[in-house]
Amino acid sequence: MNSGNIEIMFASQDSKSLDPALLKENIARDQALILAERENDFPGIKLEKTAIRSYDNGQIFSGVIGYDGKITREELKDNTNYLMTDYIGKNGLEKSYEKNLRGVYGATQLEVDSLGNTKRTLGIINPQPGSDLVLNINGELQKKIFDSLNEVLQKTGVKTGAAVAIDPRNGGVLAMVNLPSYDNNLFAKGISNEEYKNLISDPDLPLFNRCISGTYPPASTLKMAVAAAALSEKTITPETIIDGLGGALHIGSFRFGDWKVHGPSDVRLAIAQSNDIFFYTIGGGYGNITGLGMSRMKKYENMFGFGSPTGIDISGESAGFIPDEEWKLKKIGEKWYIGDSYHASIGQGFLTATPIQLANYTASIANGGTLYSPRIVNRIKKNDGTEEIIDPKIINDNFISADVMKIIREGMRMTITDGTAQSLKNLPVEVAGKTGTAQFGTEGKTHSWFVAFAPYNNPEIAIAVIVPGGGESSSGAVPVAKEVLDWYFSQDKN
Repeated sequence: MNSGNIEIMFASQDSKSLDPALLKENIARDQALILAERENDFPGIKLEKTAIRSYDNGQIFSGVIGYDGKITREELKDNTNYLMTDYIGKNGLEKSYEKNLRGVYGATQLEVDSLGNTKRTLGIINPQPGSDLVLNINGELQKKIFDSLNEVLQKTGVKTGAAVAIDPRNGGVLAMVNLPSYDNNLFAKGISNEEYKNLISDPDLPLFNRCISGTYPPASTLKMAVAAAALSEKTITPETIIDGLGGALHIGSFRFGDWKVHGPSDVRLAIAQSNDIFFYTIGGGYGNITGLGMSRMKKYENMFGFGSPTGIDISGESAGFIPDEEWKLKKIGEKWYIGDSYHASIGQGFLTATPIQLANYTASIANGGTLYSPRIVNRIKKNDGTEEIIDPKIINDNFISADVMKIIREGMRMTITDGTAQSLKNLPVEVAGKTGTAQFGTEGKTHSWFVAFAPYNNPEIAIAVIVPGGGESSSGAVPVAKEVLDWYFSQDKN
């Protein structure tokens, strides 16, 4: 550091503060030895040793763990027990659990004369380590999803993707993968301006956590919530048959097409084959069936957690969005048309959701109707040997009857046996799932979604995969889930 930089740095400090200011970090060992030998020649300058983070498999786990970095002056105002030379959690678990992870400084108590010379040592206060976090994350599963998603991105030429896996029995987050990723060791060791500039200028946004912050139209993955609403509101019964209408529904001069021609379907088959005509009808109404309308669809989608943050234990989560008639009138200046309800009934239009919401919703279907707030941390091991268990937190439960949930799960199982994801038919366990292809933009591009849970009769994992811009589910998200679930249930669980 040259003298000009030192002058600028001191000019920016509070002249009344006794806190030390950091001149230079990560100095080489030979430089440190020279300073140590000549400490008396540089009064006021002190050489300090400190620990820095070393993250194993940083690229794979950075979206979960986050990183810590040098504290800013603004952060110092809210953390008065920190020094200007300290590091503090910036995102991920490092930020959320900063108070637990941080220990307590040790100190040497000295008697000094009026010139600041040490006369004698009065005592030593031993430092205290911070707590350890024990995670719900399955490290091998995280690595497998990372590799499988990476492979699909390379095959499709798509640059981004995300996947979340949740334990439906307690809401524990088993894996959370965001691509492209970044190496959090860069921050731990003091990232250079050039390295940081490369990260923030990358158009694929490696620092953006799509799992919790990315919002996308959920497409047909939302159809289970719409079906649950229609069954609960008695708009249809489990035996109601709706005709496929030759692949299109007409209202006046407007045509609402299906992605393929379907025959007559009940609700289970409509879920399995992703029958748009069926869902247009129960969502907006047609013929002798009165549609739910947006208000009632929104009511049930909110129950499943859409439109609100899940409360996962890292920051930066988006709420997604479920519209209604009043919002459209106020925001766009137009009334709500039946076509809006048709689009909403198949997860298109104004609706958006995050991958964590889709995984959590799928988990609630898998477990019969309990919506948990997802948790990455399982327990906190304190330095005194005690443990703080992070109990599961329930957001909502018993909001859909057991009979309706059973029908929804049967439809998701038929997706695998007779529907749009038959490539998962021969996995080691029975899987239930739902494909989704979300249109976006004006160029006919689509996001590839797939949600699933397994084993069908005793679920222990729910997963949501999205490949934004990845085309059809069969070429994007489905292969990832297939490979991951095949691997997961082929492992020795002991």
